[in-house]
Amino acid sequence: MRKLLIVLVIVGLLLPAAAPAQADTIYVVQRGDTLFSIATRFGVTVQAIVAANGLANPNLIFVGQQLTIPTGGGPAPTAPPPTSAGGTTYVVQRGDTLFGIAVRFGVTVQAIVAANSLANANLIYAGQRLIIPGAGAAPAPTAPPTTAPPTSAPPTSAPPPSSGTSYTVLRGDTLSAIARRFGVTVQAIMTANGLTNPNLIYVGQVLTIPSASGATPTPPPATTTPPPSGSTAWELGGQVTTFGAPDRMKYAGMYWVKRQLAWTPGATANDTLIVDAHNKGFKILLSVLGKPSDIANGANYDDLAAFTGELARLGADGIEVWNEMNIDREWPAGQINPASYTDMLRRAYQQIKAKNPNTLVISGAPAPTGAEGAFGLDHVWNDDRYIAGMAAAGAVNYIDCVGVHYNEGIVSPTQSTGDPRDNYYTRYYSGMINKYWSAFGGARPLCLTEIGYLSPEGYGPLPSTFAWAANTSAAEHAQWLGEAANLSKHSGRVRLMIVFNVDFTVYGADPQGGYAILRPGGTCPACDTLRAVTGGR
Repeated sequence: MRKLLIVLVIVGLLLPAAAPAQADTIYVVQRGDTLFSIATRFGVTVQAIVAANGLANPNLIFVGQQLTIPTGGGPAPTAPPPTSAGGTTYVVQRGDTLFGIAVRFGVTVQAIVAANSLANANLIYAGQRLIIPGAGAAPAPTAPPTTAPPTSAPPTSAPPPSSGTSYTVLRGDTLSAIARRFGVTVQAIMTANGLTNPNLIYVGQVLTIPSASGATPTPPPATTTPPPSGSTAWELGGQVTTFGAPDRMKYAGMYWVKRQLAWTPGATANDTLIVDAHNKGFKILLSVLGKPSDIANGANYDDLAAFTGELARLGADGIEVWNEMNIDREWPAGQINPASYTDMLRRAYQQIKAKNPNTLVISGAPAPTGAEGAFGLDHVWNDDRYIAGMAAAGAVNYIDCVGVHYNEGIVSPTQSTGDPRDNYYTRYYSGMINKYWSAFGGARPLCLTEIGYLSPEGYGPLPSTFAWAANTSAAEHAQWLGEAANLSKHSGRVRLMIVFNVDFTVYGADPQGGYAILRPGGTCPACDTLRAVTGGR
């Protein structure tokens, strides 16, 4: 991952409106609380609570601790207007996000926001009553799902008789994995069970497996199986080069592993990386990329699409289609164009979903940059211009998640100002999240397929092109990753966060080792800060 020179562009950042002044209140920290979730519940900022209580570290709070909330009592739920015909009322549960509620009821976030006159889609709280427009009866509230919840009650009748066998869905199962286990197709299982959506199965569901009489399913691996890719819950993962520390990744709470996979025209996909990940108890995200010369003038798009489709058939849990296609290192010079990329994406998406509807399709993440003014549009497009072009070309129709890279931060992700270089949006975690979310109107969640902080500690001086990170310590590297995980987990916008990186050791002109959470000497401070957010595995 090489950096481009960034044109210094100052952009105005919108600040949230301050809440009306009220008397302070006292809140007692509960199990599972974070300062971010408490701030969200009361409609104040983390910084305000930190200042009111003289906290030295916003990540260190404990059960039973009494905190002063500097704007008054807890949020008083406002009575919702009468439920319209065809709608229902839902009471927000602990761990809910507006995106998760919308998915559960099959409506859009915007519809719920409009029906409840919400000023901020990220500010909901346990106990709040929401009108769900156009929804039927509310599903029973549950703890945050580790597998995709059904959108309707389980069938009360037994599965239809067949000459096959029955199988009870286990935690971590997907329909494609079950089909492979029994040697049948996903469509055959769907038909035998009257299923309309292959992504909606649930733990305990009894499925009829057609033409599998006497078949004995392969027992699931003894390792902890992650939730299926169809889940809408936030998840954490890491990009690896050797994949030699799966236990450290599990300790940190990672369920995904990301690996880059080079495609060439005519290449045959194989399942080596997929099987390795699954055997170690991880879902795998494959970032598929190739040489710019192999796709010049639109050549070989169908070949690439067929390759990604075969990876999906072989069990890939997620596929990121290409990488940083807004720069000429990854796309043919003079041909950089989001409409062309969207054409590639469309073809890949159709092949992937035809072979495995459960595979998560993520758009390639552009390189965060403001360098087009310096190098010209033949060589680089600013990523904000590029994603706007993707949106205009209809890319949202061919993705499950919007790919995002963020890797140039030198301040806490809780900050939206204060970078000594400038206030260009790519400097800040919030700047990137807001920019990409807005570009697609919140129609798809975001997947941070690379997020990392660079620290030279333990390695030595950085090359001049990376000198901007010279003062970042390993402790800051760990703290900021933990804060970013906390922010993304509770944002309602981020589906997946992939840490760049876990175990790279190269440290030269491209100092990838400085991003690694496994530091020289084998320590992993970030494993602890991430575990504090995830609870580990």
